[in-house]
Amino acid sequence: MAALLMPRRNKGMRTRLGCLSHKSDSCSDFTAILPDKPNRALKNMLRFRTFTATELQGSRRLSTEEATRWADSFDVLLSHKYGVAAFRAFLKTEFSEENLEFWLACEEFKKTRSTAKLVSKAHRIFEEFVDVQAPREVNIDFQTREATRKNMQEPSLTCFDQAQGKVHSLMEKDSYPRFLRSKMYLDLLSQSQRRLS
Repeated sequence: MAALLMPRRNKGMRTRLGCLSHKSDSCSDFTAILPDKPNRALKNMLRFRTFTATELQGSRRLSTEEATRWADSFDVLLSHKYGVAAFRAFLKTEFSEENLEFWLACEEFKKTRSTAKLVSKAHRIFEEFVDVQAPREVNIDFQTREATRKNMQEPSLTCFDQAQGKVHSLMEKDSYPRFLRSKMYLDLLSQSQRRLS
């Protein structure tokens, strides 16, 4: 069984490396640059599936109108599952997907009802994204990081609100405008329009 999986894994790695060696926004297969396995600590918290360009463009559920609406506002993009998938793929090409992953983890965290789970999830998110030298550390200022650290003493559904707000603002002002100008998004729009013709 392992021998059967090995060639596919190697091929996937070659595809990923090949895609990264080209211009970052010229990759049309979004999954080519995605990791094979999701982060263990967050795999149950992040339920958003990643989609290939073909799935995004060929889906009857993604209309040109919907993809065009992503340009209306950042929150419109984040409210659409295909918008999140396309934005995630774009962020991966810029090596900044931790911002979106943190934001999504916070959104999922806010749905937690069990106090015991709330505490453990809060600590996992903090250790994964907020703590200094975290594996996928998000770019937030010292005061926000320290306020969030203090919130970890008694985690609540709002303990990440300040940090999540800063990351949202950063993505909205920085990554989102670049996404809208990216070849990836423009190609998605033009291919969805051609499909209607």
